[in-house]
Amino acid sequence: MDSFWDFLWLTISVFFFMAYLMVLFNIIADLFSDHEASGWVKAVWVFFLIFVPALTALIYLIARGGGMARRQRARYDAARAQSDAYIREVASSSPADQISSAKSLLDSGAISQQEYEQLKAKALA
Repeated sequence: MDSFWDFLWLTISVFFFMAYLMVLFNIIADLFSDHEASGWVKAVWVFFLIFVPALTALIYLIARGGGMARRQRARYDAARAQSDAYIREVASSSPADQISSAKSLLDSGAISQQEYEQLKAKALA
């Protein structure tokens, strides 16, 4: 590096190159996750992404950007639902565990017999 300006230019160039690679990889991931597009359509997009990359990426983002966002949102929602279901499954205790803990509270005198019956009924519901 001869000067500050060379370093600045290199930094800006690397930034834009990395941003372009991120866009390119997102396009390729979206293209292959689109179940509505045929194999030939995907092959044409990939061909043009290889030989005319910047223009093809721009055209893809303009032409298919809305669908790209919907597919990404659907993947996010599916992953979120799966994660929430797993958390609910792991975090919930069985009715036997709930009744056991209510019984220990009753034995220690922390709750009355009536509260114990309510907790027991709630656990069995």
